[in-house]
Amino acid sequence: MTRWTTGTCRAGGVDIHYRRTGGPKPPVVLLHGLTGSGACWAPLARALERDFDVVMPDARGHGESSAPARGYRYDDHAGDVVALARELGLGAPFLVGHSMGGMTAAVVASRLPVRGVVLADPTFLSPERQREVYESDVVEQHRRLLATEKDVVLAEARARHPRRAPEIVELVVEARLATGVAPFEVLAPPNPDYRRIVSAIDAPILLVIGDAPVVSLEAARELASLHPRLRVEQVEGAGHGLPYDQPERFAAAVRRFIERPGNS
Repeated sequence: MTRWTTGTCRAGGVDIHYRRTGGPKPPVVLLHGLTGSGACWAPLARALERDFDVVMPDARGHGESSAPARGYRYDDHAGDVVALARELGLGAPFLVGHSMGGMTAAVVASRLPVRGVVLADPTFLSPERQREVYESDVVEQHRRLLATEKDVVLAEARARHPRRAPEIVELVVEARLATGVAPFEVLAPPNPDYRRIVSAIDAPILLVIGDAPVVSLEAARELASLHPRLRVEQVEGAGHGLPYDQPERFAAAVRRFIERPGNS
């Protein structure tokens, strides 16, 4: 990552930090999930940087971006991405979003001209599932993690994900330990209506899911019926963290799509 540039964009009173591979190439913006960071996209960025200008922002409250006390709804995250794209003069970029970043990418694409959108198991949850997640102990789990030594967290992550590359495990752990509790506000219902948002996107969409996805095959088929240019691809051997579980297969799927988005 040493040859990539970094910068900060002022958006909605928040400083959004980003990494960028650069060059006069088509722009691709990568949006990470809750407790992630732009750095977690390093393997995918390396796979794309020869042919694309890859921009990897840290969402507000994550990585090296500002962490306000409040303001972590999807509208806030989407507004940051729109401001970043305009300040960097990205025109109509490709968007790639994972989990929370997938929902953010969908919201952005419903507002901003884009060349295509890759949604990696986005947080397209039913109202019932939203309440279940919000009322769970996920915030307390994160508080306990923040009070744990990094070496212990790393060892637990390596044991839990033995097939992930050591670099990815370390990047994900560093990102989690750099994320406070405030960003979990994004889990508060209601989420945006993902069916309405997907229907409003005027660009090709690739929906990528793993073996046990948040977005079920049934839900994926429903979304395909709502958007004539939405294609679904399933990556075997991957869970919800599919960009980390199968980085090479995921990168290949992303590259195929952004090189020929009109074929979706």
